[in-house]
Amino acid sequence: MSFELPKLNYAFNALEPHIDAKTMEIHHGKHHQAYVTNLNNAIPGSGAEGKSIEEICRNISKYSMPIRNNGGGHYNHTLFWEIMAPNAGGQPSGEVAKAIETDLGGFEKFKTDFAAAGATRFGSGWAWLSVKADGKLCVCSTPNQDNPLMDIAECPGTPILGMDVWEHAYYLNYQNRRPDYISAFFNVINWAKVNENYLKAKK
Repeated sequence: MSFELPKLNYAFNALEPHIDAKTMEIHHGKHHQAYVTNLNNAIPGSGAEGKSIEEICRNISKYSMPIRNNGGGHYNHTLFWEIMAPNAGGQPSGEVAKAIETDLGGFEKFKTDFAAAGATRFGSGWAWLSVKADGKLCVCSTPNQDNPLMDIAECPGTPILGMDVWEHAYYLNYQNRRPDYISAFFNVINWAKVNENYLKAKK
């Protein structure tokens, strides 16, 4: 069973002006596709044959760096596309909104902490909102294509929202202004999907 590039639920230009169409086209069709291709090439003989991407991430310490980098790239980007949507942003709703209040000190504090996680990640990486083993939310960042699901993560949990802060996610439009990209990202968060992810992670 080979992994495949997931289709987007919206057009490349649907997230404009916050994320431009050219960035989306290259990010999805070139970068994510490369992770999928390289992951499929790295799996034969690794012991990861037939496993889901979640299983691979949870046991990533058993596998090679090509599987870690490309498997993480595939998992992270698949989540990334799903938690963005046109005409989105605004305030969270549902159970995740309540959890942000109780676990993270409210939405404004979450925004500050999440933005800081992305802005202060040196080099390439991701910012995350995750559900920990105790069911509480946490905000953290990981380097490169690592994620909290991995058994090597310093902030273990089940990711429900991820923000890509690799330069390829924003450089065409924002150049070196990562904080501007992060501010814009809040306008495309699909909180309904994040809430859905939260409920699933809590089961």
